[in-house]
Amino acid sequence: MSLNSALDALLKASTEHGDIPGVIATVADRSGVIYEGAAGVRATGGSTPMTMDTFIWFASMTKAVTGAAAMQLVEQGKLDLDAPAAKVLPELGKIQVRTGWNADGTPILRAPKSPVTLRNLLTHTSGFAYEIFNADVVRELESAGAGNVISGTHATMNRALVRDPGTAWEYSVGIDWAGRMVEAASGLRLRDYMAKHIFAPLGMSDVTFQASEEQLARASAMHARLPDGSLVAIPFGIPPNPEVDMGGHALSGRVPHYLRFCQAILNGGVLDGNRILSPTTVELMGMNHIGDIKIGELFSAMPTLSNNCHLHPGIDLKWGLSFILNVQATPEGRAPGTMAWAGLPNAYYWIDRKTGVTVVIATQIMPFWDAKVRAMCDEFERQVYKQIG
Repeated sequence: MSLNSALDALLKASTEHGDIPGVIATVADRSGVIYEGAAGVRATGGSTPMTMDTFIWFASMTKAVTGAAAMQLVEQGKLDLDAPAAKVLPELGKIQVRTGWNADGTPILRAPKSPVTLRNLLTHTSGFAYEIFNADVVRELESAGAGNVISGTHATMNRALVRDPGTAWEYSVGIDWAGRMVEAASGLRLRDYMAKHIFAPLGMSDVTFQASEEQLARASAMHARLPDGSLVAIPFGIPPNPEVDMGGHALSGRVPHYLRFCQAILNGGVLDGNRILSPTTVELMGMNHIGDIKIGELFSAMPTLSNNCHLHPGIDLKWGLSFILNVQATPEGRAPGTMAWAGLPNAYYWIDRKTGVTVVIATQIMPFWDAKVRAMCDEFERQVYKQIG
């Protein structure tokens, strides 16, 4: 069976019983796109098909793009990976470590033992944390009357550190802060910087921080998986005109256009003759930047947004400059050192530079790490490596 036939059959089987309303998937090697497929419908119970031009929320797949933007400025000498980030954003120098709570409910704070750096922000070793996986951050934001991270406000970003910088891996708003460093160093709002320096050269015209009416008309519904396993479409959207372009989660767009970014990374920073990063920088981004620090299971503090998730049980995991890296090969086939991450509505990508293949596969279902979507993604990965191997 050909690659196209095998993957088409998998996507069709995964959606025809309604367990997954709709899915879009793309695969490329170094020669170009070798598979595009979509199956199911944009909204459960509806009839509008999921297609390659369906508009989706990428969520934390945004992080890799923000990382690339920051590394462009590192190449130019406008940002430094290891200088105190407060030299670029003075407000970062005012943030303290929360060590507990006073009897009256106010936080106990102290100065961090070392300054936050851009490398810390890009590797989730800054000491910041996400409320999705840290109940103390939920408490902090609620007590301060601040919205959650999706709100895109300055208030939600001005949270305390939960650890000293450089001491542990904690999934966080660090790359949102890195996006603000891009703005400070470039003089452009993050949406404008990416549009000029990443989206335009790579032909990613259908990726944006602010969806137009035309794009929203092509959008998939967002879905919630209920405790009984059923699905319901839910109202959801990134706030219009946010105070902050959140470089950690706020991009939406078309899957084939996000694949173009992955292709550029796969090809050492260039696509169709347009270079966004040097090969040396791409190599640097794909290296372990957290040393002996461990990445373990993520335990949910907000079960409507994420399940507990262990990304690759039994495999050592490290973090590059905005990507997770598997130290050993996965059982499904990706090579050691593959650069990858995911988005909250069960959207996933990986860039396997050793094998020479990159994949984007996306649904619009929450909470994250949905068992039915994960089973489909694992089989998709197995089929890709079976066919190209």
